[in-house]
Amino acid sequence: MRKKLLALLSFVLLSPAAHAWWNADWSERARVTLNTTAQGQATQEAVSNVAVAVRLHSGNFDFAAAKPDGSDLRVLAADDKTPLKFSVERFDGVNELALLWVQVPQVLPGSDKNAFYVYAGNAKAPAEAADAAQGFDAATLAAFHFSDKAGQGADHLGALKAQQPLQTEANGLLAGSAKLDGRPIVYALSDKAIVDAGNQLSLGLWVKLNEVGRAGLLQWGGLSLAVKEGKLTLKTEGRPELSGGSVAPAQWTHLALRLGSGKATLFVGGQQVAQADLATPVLGNTLKLGEGALGLADELQISSSLRSADWLAVAAAAQGPEGRLLSSQREEQGSAEGSGESHGHMAILVKNLTTDAWVVIIILGIMFVIAAWVTVAKALLVSRADRGNRSFLKRFRAAQGDLLKLGEDKSHGASPLFRLYKAGVLELGKRRIGHEGGPLLSGPSMNAVKASVDADFVRENAQLNSNMVLLTIAISGGPFLGLLGTVVGVMITFAAIAEAGDVNVNAIAPGIASALLATVAGLAVAIPSLFAYNYLAAKIKNVASDMQIFIDEFITRVAETHGAP
Repeated sequence: MRKKLLALLSFVLLSPAAHAWWNADWSERARVTLNTTAQGQATQEAVSNVAVAVRLHSGNFDFAAAKPDGSDLRVLAADDKTPLKFSVERFDGVNELALLWVQVPQVLPGSDKNAFYVYAGNAKAPAEAADAAQGFDAATLAAFHFSDKAGQGADHLGALKAQQPLQTEANGLLAGSAKLDGRPIVYALSDKAIVDAGNQLSLGLWVKLNEVGRAGLLQWGGLSLAVKEGKLTLKTEGRPELSGGSVAPAQWTHLALRLGSGKATLFVGGQQVAQADLATPVLGNTLKLGEGALGLADELQISSSLRSADWLAVAAAAQGPEGRLLSSQREEQGSAEGSGESHGHMAILVKNLTTDAWVVIIILGIMFVIAAWVTVAKALLVSRADRGNRSFLKRFRAAQGDLLKLGEDKSHGASPLFRLYKAGVLELGKRRIGHEGGPLLSGPSMNAVKASVDADFVRENAQLNSNMVLLTIAISGGPFLGLLGTVVGVMITFAAIAEAGDVNVNAIAPGIASALLATVAGLAVAIPSLFAYNYLAAKIKNVASDMQIFIDEFITRVAETHGAP
């Protein structure tokens, strides 16, 4: 029903001009949407500068149109004007696989309108200087990808190389993954940035462990993170272990730790599972990964800030294999301009409609269909009646001695005058008026005949006015229903903004504009119904006047011909 209504609205409003294409030199783009509603990854607050992993493949990206090395890739914000920082972890044009890290400035909660565009398809595009840190904010100290270049990961200081050979799996969770064989993977990583940040640390890691009974994940000075008996466990010197959550074997799981402000918090799968009072220990200059663990590890990110729970949830969902948060769709220049799904102004309004507004608009759509049906049916009925009346009245006025025999002609069935005439003739026939040797019509009998014809006049008039009340309901009820949808939609929009604590025109405008669409729909029902009602009421009034005149004329002629002297 929703798709049909969208198509109808687009047809009626002739599909307004589409959203502009950023640059005509780029022929292809993919639209990436982050859904933070309950259907995606629900969040309660806005998150800023989150690194989003974008997987490109043949289903959402045209590798044939892009340059072989992907150097024509560009990422634009939802306004299709603001460039976003990004880095490329992998671009494989032969196998049609790529992975980008995009730094998204803000992801609003409870919305499926968080979006950005990945452009490609410009063979003349200049290659931009590669910077692996572009996809991450300044608080990210290191982001180990374990991708195509074995033993390397990216941070803001350049490549961090493992101190012994690192075995990788080419096709891991994101791109490449580190193979864990029980031996520690050792990195030289200073904790100076964390100390300078007030001992604030956020850490995230993906693992796929063969066994979850006991597996070391990370050891950095006095901090040890491991999996014991299927639970994520944090151990620091002189403090009891903190554990929680559930880590399943042979399954990719996102694990995270947040330390700072005297608190330690553990997260599994983007959800908080344990918290305790704990000061950040001395970390030192050596980080060990995967000691005593068998399986795979991917995307170790370390930050010198306290990431919020929603930030970690969005980051985990953006990187994970399920893809509930992220969706992407390929768009071509030209076809996107005509697409009613993502570009037309009307499509934007329809896409932002709330459930209550949809209910109101569907009701209004039903009212519009009913009003249109009444208008067409009544217009045809009145038109046939008017033509039939003119035809019959011409014969009636020309009749002389056969005045009461016109009912034998069946060609005037659509004429109300003909039906009134037949009712009068039937009443006269009961009194044998007009039959050879029959009596003459007395005064009381004449009144009885007129009363019978008047009764049929009332029935004919009721038939002509039947269902006209449906037009009056559309005229008076349509605008009020539309206003109801608008008011409720505006209330919901402002309530969502108040809950998110973020006020900007991009958050307000779509909801308000979509709420107003309900009022537009109400007026679209009421205005045509008003014109149709006035036109039909005038035509019905003319037919009713003709019937009243005919009754007087018929009774007068019968009295002259068959009345008693």
